[in-house]
Amino acid sequence: MKNFADLMGKAKEAQERFKKMQETVAKTEVEGVSGGGMVKILMNCKGEIKKIDIDDSLMAQTEKTVLEDLLIAAFNDARHKSEDVYARELDDIKGSMNLPF
Repeated sequence: MKNFADLMGKAKEAQERFKKMQETVAKTEVEGVSGGGMVKILMNCKGEIKKIDIDDSLMAQTEKTVLEDLLIAAFNDARHKSEDVYARELDDIKGSMNLPF
């Protein structure tokens, strides 16, 4: 039964670390960039967009569809970065606990 108690202890510790990791990741912000820095989106790792910054020169020289494409590219860049942060945090938890998953 000692192995089961150890496993339950590790599971509780993993649950606590996972909750803390979620809180940390939720506060972490990433910036997605496209168009050589002309479009920037700041978002947290929960996927909430905090700010969009469009260079003034872009508004004067581009069409609506180009701007929309750049916004999509910047959002996707930020989303991929937030997924990387989440994956790294989760890997740290799993690696340090020697759990069988």
